Amino acid sequence: MASIQIHPCLLFLALVLCPVLLAHAKTAPAPEAPAPAEATADAPSPVSESQSLEHILEKGMQYKTFLRMLKDTQVGAQVVNQMQDSITGLTVMAPTDNAFNSLKPGTLNKLTQQQQSELIMYHILPKYYSFVTFQTTSNPVPTQATSEEGTCTVNITSGSNQANISTGVIDTTISNTLYADFPLAVYSVDKVLLSPDLFGPKSAKSHSATPTESNAKKNGTSALAPSSESEDDTNADTKSTSGAGLKGVKWGSLGGLLFMFILNLF
Repeated sequence: MASIQIHPCLLFLALVLCPVLLAHAKTAPAPEAPAPAEATADAPSPVSESQSLEHILEKGMQYKTFLRMLKDTQVGAQVVNQMQDSITGLTVMAPTDNAFNSLKPGTLNKLTQQQQSELIMYHILPKYYSFVTFQTTSNPVPTQATSEEGTCTVNITSGSNQANISTGVIDTTISNTLYADFPLAVYSVDKVLLSPDLFGPKSAKSHSATPTESNAKKNGTSALAPSSESEDDTNADTKSTSGAGLKGVKWGSLGGLLFMFILNLF
């Protein structure tokens, strides 16, 4: 059997090129995997003019006061922003101009800017309610207004053709549907919704005096002023302490004189 002879040059090239080829194979980058397609979230659709709360109220023609207060308190702008992102929608109870005119003179002027904002937010429910869903709504129903005690609420009761809303201060009827298409529902009410936090009876806690003050008033003395008896006790203690100190000084002086007299004897 004939032996195969390898030319020395081929052997040399094999020895030189093999390590180079192996090193290149190890360092060559792997082919990049195709990038996964990015999930594009559907952006919330912009609110159309027909869904604009301002447009709805202007079209109703008898909500000028409520519309003005929405603008003055910036609550209207908040409603627009919430409608862009809300997944539950909003419900607005819009009092008519006659409802505001029925308030006692100066009622709105007595409120601070913050209180006016709270009053307007009390007319907004943070959820979309169609008229039909009022029949199955659980009370109390939260509003956008808040107080020191938490979220301000209303109670809504509904029959087949009518819905009533109660705040604890006033009761009124939801008289008309101005707009109802998710995410916004706007209903007309014949009275301004007065919240207990702003218009309810004042809490006894905020106006009642403390027990100490009450007792002091009954006794005709000030709760902060010390009684004459305690003053006498204090004066007595002071005199006693002063007398004891003087006696100590006297005995100390006598002892020193006696010691000096004994030294003179020696």
